[in-house]
Amino acid sequence: MIVLDASVLIAHLDATDSHHQRADRLLAASGSETLSASVVTLAEVLVGPSRTGAVDRALAALEQLAVLAVPIEPATPVRLALLSAETGLTLPDCCVLLAAAESGAAVATVDDRLAAAATSRGLRLFTP
Repeated sequence: MIVLDASVLIAHLDATDSHHQRADRLLAASGSETLSASVVTLAEVLVGPSRTGAVDRALAALEQLAVLAVPIEPATPVRLALLSAETGLTLPDCCVLLAAAESGAAVATVDDRLAAAATSRGLRLFTP
């Protein structure tokens, strides 16, 4: 399983994004791996398309990728707060780390700071 960061999905959806080609390579290299993302990550990805009236297109792209939504469990808010306090990362980034840690999944990101935090916490990075 691979947990996707919003940076990968946002870049994939936007051909003008500076990380678009890198994100597309990551997704193409995922092969038959299950792709997942926190519900917070998915909401973050949908903000831009919502502003431009392209949310249906973005949802269709996420469906085509078969991205599974990782729900927020009742204990998740406290765990996210502690993780954010420990790492200094934003709550959406902490959602990626927590989802990967809980599922034993690799993290796919084009965000260097998130990648460093993942590796320092012993999480695998998906790097084709």
